[in-house]
Amino acid sequence: MGEPYYITTAISYPNGKPHIGHAYEAIAADVIARFHKAMGRDVRFQTGTDEHGLKMAQKARELGLTPAELSDQMSQHFIDMAQALNVNYDVFLRTTEQRHHAASQEIWKRMEANGDLYLDRYEGWYSVRDEAYYDESELVEGEGGVKLSPQGTPVEWTVEESWFFRLSKYQDKLLALYSENPDFIRPEARRNEMVAFVSQGLRDLSVSRTSFDWGVKVPGSDNHVMYVWVDALTNYLTGLGWPEETDAFAKYWPANLHLIGKDIVRFHTIYWPAFLMSANLPVPHQVFGHGFLLNRGQKESKSLGNVTDPIALAETFGVDAVRYFFMREVAFGQDGSWSPEAIVTRCNAELANSYGNLVQRVLSMIFKNMDGKLETFSSVEADDALLAHVHDACSVELPREFASLNFSGGIDAWMRAVFACNAYIDEQAPWTLRKTDPERMRAVLLTLFMAIRDLTIAIAPIVPTAAGKVLDQLGIPADQRGYTAFAHAGWYMERVATGEALAQPVGAFPRLELPAEEGASA
Repeated sequence: MGEPYYITTAISYPNGKPHIGHAYEAIAADVIARFHKAMGRDVRFQTGTDEHGLKMAQKARELGLTPAELSDQMSQHFIDMAQALNVNYDVFLRTTEQRHHAASQEIWKRMEANGDLYLDRYEGWYSVRDEAYYDESELVEGEGGVKLSPQGTPVEWTVEESWFFRLSKYQDKLLALYSENPDFIRPEARRNEMVAFVSQGLRDLSVSRTSFDWGVKVPGSDNHVMYVWVDALTNYLTGLGWPEETDAFAKYWPANLHLIGKDIVRFHTIYWPAFLMSANLPVPHQVFGHGFLLNRGQKESKSLGNVTDPIALAETFGVDAVRYFFMREVAFGQDGSWSPEAIVTRCNAELANSYGNLVQRVLSMIFKNMDGKLETFSSVEADDALLAHVHDACSVELPREFASLNFSGGIDAWMRAVFACNAYIDEQAPWTLRKTDPERMRAVLLTLFMAIRDLTIAIAPIVPTAAGKVLDQLGIPADQRGYTAFAHAGWYMERVATGEALAQPVGAFPRLELPAEEGASA
């Protein structure tokens, strides 16, 4: 196996069904995981659900359920979403698992042994919806003078006995971490926000509650449950078997990437590294706070009636089309906007018309005019130039951009190569050569066959199902579909030597249409 790579999503809070933001993050993480697997790395990809806290207890009470019943019911929706979106995780971690309680209590004990926990009285503002504490100076005024969190959520004044974590002790250590590891927080705008926040000074953090009991018990203080973020963040260790199973932890920790939404960067880049430092554990290599996906420019909300079911979206347009659109349309790290019309327009123009049509035309001509046979051929300068362009785009440019999480930039390079193939086929006109120069026609079509193989391998992390169908039709062996195959110059002659002819091709990228109700409103 190759070099280990450990990627996690934020674990989702299951007090409601998955929304478009959950889908966006899950797809992005899956693309990253598939990309690194294609690069030959030993990837471990973890996701899951964050099932404790006051929000879950209150929601369960509203529905007449126990919190455990609600957790079981709702976590299944997130498992179903991952399956529907072809998100191929290795571990789905639920924080209600006993092993997670044990891991959370272990990190607590280590922080306590380091002298970083003390018992005191908490008085301050708390947002149940954010599961977060806020200083008076951070609050904003809502309608009627009501105090709100910086996220615009309601806050309430809370008074109770609490364990505190000495977060203030880690201010200088955190600033040193940010300075010495500039890529620890990405994109840069998020890093700048966190540096500014920590530089203003850190207050100790209330890390337990006594007003409810749905959570991980504090060791030695059974009337306290851990603040949900202590528990939630520890999931990244639990999924590696920590502290019991040391092999996976030794191999994969520290995590290469925590992929999260921009609204929880503070928890992952201030609280989490401080907890880890206190417990004498290495901090992750990178935290990336992606942007929000907006529905026609608006954040989705129940009050606006524009909440999208990601599973229904995938059923309407196809999983690969949704995956492609999300990774192509939005500059990763920034907010982006989507609409049914935008999905149809983008995917028809690029996947169906440009790439899918190229594949269908070329394979159909090889099937009809060459009996599907692949053979040796003599190339000319135009053929070599096209293959060099495609190979460079697929084996150098796209992987370079994907490695830096610039997915739209990587797909740009890929699309330029697709356009080059379409320009080449129009210039060479193999349908004319069929009558005037059959030998040259074969060279053109087989050049394009080689280019399509590279294009398809390159885009497979984005559209795995459709790419797999194309590679099946090309007859590319399963063990030659990763990016490491780009270095294998002899692949084409090996393919010819099999003697296998191409079957009549089946289109892998159908044109999309707007659902009737969308078309009517457009």
